[in-house]
Amino acid sequence: MSRRNSTKSFITIHLVFAAVLLAGGVIVTNLAIAAAPERGNDSRGQVQFEPLLTSAPCTPGGNASQPFLLPDGYVQSVIASEPQFPDVPDMNTLNENGAQAGRFLYRTHELGSNGAVSVTDLLTGVTRILARRAEWGRLDGIVWTPWGSLLIAEERAGGLVYELDPLTGAGVARRAIGRKSHEGMRFDPQGNLYTISESNPGYIFKFTPDVHGDLSSGQSYALRIITPTGDRTGAAEWMALNRAQVEINADAAAASVGATGYNRPEDVETATSTGNNHGGANTLYVAVTGPGDNRVLGIDLREPQGGEDHATAFVTEDPATATTTGRGDDIWVAVPPSGGDHHSLASSVVRFASLTDCNAEPTGIYFDLSGRILFVHAQHRGGDGLDKAVAISGN
Repeated sequence: MSRRNSTKSFITIHLVFAAVLLAGGVIVTNLAIAAAPERGNDSRGQVQFEPLLTSAPCTPGGNASQPFLLPDGYVQSVIASEPQFPDVPDMNTLNENGAQAGRFLYRTHELGSNGAVSVTDLLTGVTRILARRAEWGRLDGIVWTPWGSLLIAEERAGGLVYELDPLTGAGVARRAIGRKSHEGMRFDPQGNLYTISESNPGYIFKFTPDVHGDLSSGQSYALRIITPTGDRTGAAEWMALNRAQVEINADAAAASVGATGYNRPEDVETATSTGNNHGGANTLYVAVTGPGDNRVLGIDLREPQGGEDHATAFVTEDPATATTTGRGDDIWVAVPPSGGDHHSLASSVVRFASLTDCNAEPTGIYFDLSGRILFVHAQHRGGDGLDKAVAISGN
């Protein structure tokens, strides 16, 4: 067992960007969509909208060509659909850097076995399967790496992360990141990878490669609250984990150092997949979705003295979304706190979009590189059962 390493300095969290969240998903936009806290009030940002007051009336299958009810001024288009790709599309990412950045939209498919990754060419409209393996199960998390590859992750006990060539689909397991029930994954500007385990208790992890850009070996850490200010929020530290144990059971490794557990953490987000968060604080958002623990945590990854190891953190929370009312599931926006107090809860949480299908759920919310187009799936659709990939933008 490795000794329990900890750090001596602590930082605070603040909420700079609006967080868009749903059913375990949270995505951050650099004010590309800004919601008015109250109808009639002006809001700031590139795009403005008046929130929907209620969820959409829904039917099994809903409107297949217009799956979402949207605010005035927004339009949607189905950019891909079953049977063009396999069932159960989940997370999305674009090729965020390199040649033709932003042209290709990649997605995982959360099948129990024979998991797949598909890709849509947003220029030609062609959708194809990039990679598929019989042994892959419940593929969920996906992220574009700073060095131009894809990471995909299995959301099942003992699940692995795989690194893929985005052109050929060839891939290799990155066992050093750990075996656990993976979902969301994001990088910070230093090349650290943040992940979660979707279990109860589930933990928040950081992986630091031994060599930048090489995920074959590295040190894993788990977050532990050390000075609580509320329900598992407050000053925190990253606890070093035993490397060999992480490759067998990362949850057990986290529990052994007293890491703080939550009920089913799911998605994690920063400003972009590759940690390219220019012009603002580096905040990691974590959606927690288990019963009694439904909230979004914000973790400030900065240090008070400008350190680069990102060894400390401070955790606060946003309020949970409203319970369902028998109408379609919703996409919500958390409006940053007013008055400059970035350690406070979001000033409000408002409804941006709502599904017209009673059986479906929205998954994989993800903004394009301009911050003006939102990609999302209508997953588990009723009616004809054909899941959809949808692009939403201002008209």
